[in-house]
Amino acid sequence: MFSKKHYAESQDTSLLDPQVRTLSSPKVGVILVNLGTPSTPTAKDIRNYLAEFLSDQRVVEIPPVFWQIILRGFILPFRPKKLVPKYESIWLKGGSPLLVYSQAQADLLQEKIQTQGYDVPVRLAMRYGQPAMHTVLKELTELGCERIFMLPLYPQYAASTTATAVDELNRYVAMRRNQPETRYIKSYCQHSGYIQPLVQSIVRFWEKNQRPERLLLSYHGVPRRTVTSGDPYYRECMLTTAAVREALASYEVPVYASFQSRFGAERWLEPYTEPTLRQWAKEGVRSVHVVCPGFLADCLETLEEIQMECRDAFLEDGGQEFAYIPCLNDDPAWIEGLCDIVLQNLSGWDLRKSQK
Repeated sequence: MFSKKHYAESQDTSLLDPQVRTLSSPKVGVILVNLGTPSTPTAKDIRNYLAEFLSDQRVVEIPPVFWQIILRGFILPFRPKKLVPKYESIWLKGGSPLLVYSQAQADLLQEKIQTQGYDVPVRLAMRYGQPAMHTVLKELTELGCERIFMLPLYPQYAASTTATAVDELNRYVAMRRNQPETRYIKSYCQHSGYIQPLVQSIVRFWEKNQRPERLLLSYHGVPRRTVTSGDPYYRECMLTTAAVREALASYEVPVYASFQSRFGAERWLEPYTEPTLRQWAKEGVRSVHVVCPGFLADCLETLEEIQMECRDAFLEDGGQEFAYIPCLNDDPAWIEGLCDIVLQNLSGWDLRKSQK
């Protein structure tokens, strides 16, 4: 008789209590969101992941009626098989590096917030794949969280990353009869809680290894068209680069920026990472270190594309020493910075104290 448009809400006896006079402060929950990963390094799971990821119109802005023919007829039947050995080469005992390190960040953030004396559940979700955002948001709601803060694990805003996570958050809220209050952080590309751990990780790496002739900051690329259409992503990458360059000025290592992971024939943000490294090698640059500031957890794009493919390209064209500086992953300084970012954004919400 009635359409079921909304999630079923938990039973709350106070809703029909004529004697109700006060309510406790709404409980706050935090959700960290990363892009996603196949569940296993198999063609089937890679295909399922790519089908969801590449069907998002925030990611591929081609009209679906045309794009789905290309995706399902020319990409999904072939691309997953080619990716199997790449995923197998980076897979950890606990699963995908992206999932393992992102989950570690959520767990360690939970512990850090608890040491501050607050009872704030922290959960990890993936925009594509598992754990799915709507499932994790439902879990937080069932825990009694009426205020939810979302932090996308992308320091630099882009419509194809942060915006699509916000879209999914809003879709969940739209399905609730009793909607939670929500917040999200759009960008933290210059926040000291992010920049300082990033710079410290580079300096620590240099303390253990000889400083290179050049440091390359490689960001995930996006089509140039998206930026000329109003996406602030390029600007945010340049702001991060400027902050890192300034912090490392005393080390006298030139800092450059480039963009990786280009897909398709369209022009993307330039300069491209691999061609840049090849050109440097041909010009006589002997040693290069590469770090990927846009990735907070190591994944296929960092461990395989940069650490393996780009290393081979640089050495093949005459370079002598190439090193990849890992993502922040579960770095204690990053967890501290992450906690600072989260607590600053929870300002004004009454946080419940932990039960001791």
